[in-house]
Amino acid sequence: MSGNRVEVNQDLCKACRVCVETCPQHCLELGSTINAMGYQAVRFDSVNCTACGMCFYVCPEPGALTVFKGTDS
Repeated sequence: MSGNRVEVNQDLCKACRVCVETCPQHCLELGSTINAMGYQAVRFDSVNCTACGMCFYVCPEPGALTVFKGTDS
């Protein structure tokens, strides 16, 4: 298990899904909860994350996504 992950700030996500479409490992998906702005925010759901950062770079909302690169155990 890699420990890599993406944290999504649910309150900043505007559900544009650019990160979902860009992720090569399909680690992000549209979630089922509605955030404070009324958007169906994205959520992280995968152990296959490589922490490539592509989602972070394409996200138009500063601070909505944070990528963490873990270490192999």
